[in-house]
Amino acid sequence: MDSGILLYALGMWFVLVIAAILNATFREVFITPKLGEHAGHVISTFTFMCIILALTYLFLGYLDADLARNDLLLIGAFWLVLTVAFEFLFGHYVMGHPWGKLLADYNIFKGRVWVLVLITTFLAPWLVGTYLGMSHI
Repeated sequence: MDSGILLYALGMWFVLVIAAILNATFREVFITPKLGEHAGHVISTFTFMCIILALTYLFLGYLDADLARNDLLLIGAFWLVLTVAFEFLFGHYVMGHPWGKLLADYNIFKGRVWVLVLITTFLAPWLVGTYLGMSHI
Protein backbone atom coordinates (compact mmCIF):
# COMPACT_ATOMS: atom_id res chain seq x y z
CA MET A 1 0.00 0.00 0.00
CA ASP A 2 1.44 3.36 -0.93
CA SER A 3 1.67 6.41 1.31
CA GLY A 4 -1.01 8.22 -0.70
CA ILE A 5 -3.61 5.72 0.45
CA LEU A 6 -2.54 6.14 4.08
CA LEU A 7 -2.75 9.91 3.69
CA TYR A 8 -6.24 9.53 2.24
CA ALA A 9 -7.09 7.21 5.16
CA LEU A 10 -5.85 9.89 7.57
CA GLY A 11 -8.14 12.42 5.93
CA MET A 12 -11.02 9.98 6.24
CA TRP A 13 -10.22 9.53 9.92
CA PHE A 14 -10.66 13.29 10.41
CA VAL A 15 -14.09 12.94 8.77
CA LEU A 16 -14.84 10.18 11.31
CA VAL A 17 -13.82 12.53 14.14
CA ILE A 18 -16.21 15.20 12.87
CA ALA A 19 -18.96 12.58 12.57
CA ALA A 20 -18.24 11.45 16.15
CA ILE A 21 -18.53 15.01 17.43
CA LEU A 22 -21.84 15.50 15.60
CA ASN A 23 -23.10 12.16 16.90
CA ALA A 24 -22.14 13.08 20.48
CA THR A 25 -23.80 16.48 20.14
CA PHE A 26 -26.99 14.85 18.87
CA ARG A 27 -26.86 12.41 21.81
CA GLU A 28 -26.43 15.14 24.41
CA VAL A 29 -29.06 17.47 22.95
CA PHE A 30 -31.79 15.03 21.91
CA ILE A 31 -31.33 11.50 23.25
CA THR A 32 -29.90 11.78 26.76
CA PRO A 33 -32.40 14.40 28.03
CA LYS A 34 -35.31 12.18 26.96
CA LEU A 35 -34.01 8.67 27.69
CA GLY A 36 -31.20 9.08 30.21
CA GLU A 37 -27.41 8.76 30.08
CA HIS A 38 -27.13 5.00 29.70
CA ALA A 39 -29.72 4.71 26.93
CA GLY A 40 -28.13 7.70 25.22
CA HIS A 41 -24.73 6.02 25.39
CA VAL A 42 -26.00 2.76 23.93
CA ILE A 43 -28.09 4.36 21.16
CA SER A 44 -25.28 6.74 20.27
CA THR A 45 -22.77 3.89 20.17
CA PHE A 46 -24.83 1.82 17.75
CA THR A 47 -25.67 4.89 15.67
CA PHE A 48 -21.99 5.74 15.36
CA MET A 49 -21.13 2.17 14.41
CA CYS A 50 -23.55 2.52 11.47
CA ILE A 51 -22.03 5.89 10.58
CA ILE A 52 -18.53 4.37 10.58
CA LEU A 53 -19.64 1.61 8.22
CA ALA A 54 -21.44 4.06 5.91
CA LEU A 55 -18.49 6.46 5.74
CA THR A 56 -16.10 3.56 5.18
CA TYR A 57 -18.30 2.41 2.31
CA LEU A 58 -18.05 5.87 0.75
CA PHE A 59 -14.29 6.03 1.41
CA LEU A 60 -13.53 2.66 -0.17
CA GLY A 61 -16.10 3.14 -2.92
CA TYR A 62 -14.34 6.28 -4.15
CA LEU A 63 -10.83 4.95 -3.56
CA ASP A 64 -9.38 3.93 -6.88
CA ALA A 65 -7.01 1.27 -5.57
CA ASP A 66 -6.72 -2.48 -5.48
CA LEU A 67 -6.35 -3.30 -1.80
CA ALA A 68 -5.53 -6.65 -0.27
CA ARG A 69 -7.05 -7.90 2.97
CA ASN A 70 -3.90 -6.87 4.85
CA ASP A 71 -4.14 -3.34 3.44
CA LEU A 72 -7.72 -3.05 4.64
CA LEU A 73 -6.78 -4.33 8.09
CA LEU A 74 -3.85 -1.89 8.17
CA ILE A 75 -6.21 1.01 7.48
CA GLY A 76 -8.48 -0.23 10.29
CA ALA A 77 -5.53 -0.56 12.68
CA PHE A 78 -4.37 2.94 11.70
CA TRP A 79 -7.82 4.37 12.45
CA LEU A 80 -7.99 2.43 15.73
CA VAL A 81 -4.62 3.71 16.99
CA LEU A 82 -5.51 7.29 16.02
CA THR A 83 -8.90 7.01 17.73
CA VAL A 84 -7.60 5.62 21.02
CA ALA A 85 -4.70 8.09 21.08
CA PHE A 86 -7.05 10.98 20.37
CA GLU A 87 -9.58 9.85 22.93
CA PHE A 88 -7.07 9.57 25.74
CA LEU A 89 -4.76 12.47 24.88
CA PHE A 90 -7.50 14.95 24.00
CA GLY A 91 -9.78 13.72 26.77
CA HIS A 92 -7.12 14.00 29.45
CA TYR A 93 -4.92 16.91 28.41
CA VAL A 94 -7.44 19.17 26.69
CA MET A 95 -10.75 18.29 28.36
CA GLY A 96 -9.16 17.62 31.74
CA HIS A 97 -10.87 14.27 32.33
CA PRO A 98 -9.08 11.98 34.79
CA TRP A 99 -7.68 8.73 33.41
CA GLY A 100 -10.20 6.74 35.47
CA LYS A 101 -13.14 8.45 33.79
CA LEU A 102 -11.67 7.78 30.36
CA LEU A 103 -11.04 4.12 31.20
CA ALA A 104 -14.58 3.74 32.60
CA ASP A 105 -15.99 3.84 29.06
CA TYR A 106 -14.25 0.52 28.42
CA ASN A 107 -16.04 -1.33 31.24
CA ILE A 108 -18.52 -3.45 29.34
CA PHE A 109 -19.65 -5.04 32.64
CA LYS A 110 -21.10 -1.67 33.65
CA GLY A 111 -23.03 -1.30 30.42
CA ARG A 112 -20.41 0.76 28.61
CA VAL A 113 -20.40 -0.45 25.02
CA TRP A 114 -17.93 2.07 23.59
CA VAL A 115 -15.49 -0.76 22.87
CA LEU A 116 -17.88 -1.84 20.08
CA VAL A 117 -17.09 1.43 18.29
CA LEU A 118 -13.40 0.60 18.47
CA ILE A 119 -13.98 -2.91 17.13
CA THR A 120 -16.09 -1.45 14.31
CA THR A 121 -13.42 1.15 13.56
CA PHE A 122 -10.81 -1.59 13.20
CA LEU A 123 -12.92 -4.03 11.19
CA ALA A 124 -14.90 -1.58 9.01
CA PRO A 125 -12.36 -1.30 6.15
CA TRP A 126 -12.02 -5.08 5.94
CA LEU A 127 -15.78 -5.73 6.25
CA VAL A 128 -16.74 -3.09 3.69
CA GLY A 129 -13.81 -3.98 1.43
CA THR A 130 -14.91 -7.60 1.46
CA TYR A 131 -18.46 -6.53 0.64
CA LEU A 132 -17.14 -4.45 -2.27
CA GLY A 133 -15.01 -7.34 -3.50
CA MET A 134 -11.69 -5.72 -2.60
CA SER A 135 -10.49 -8.14 0.04
CA HIS A 136 -8.19 -10.61 -1.63
CA ILE A 137 -4.93 -12.13 -0.47
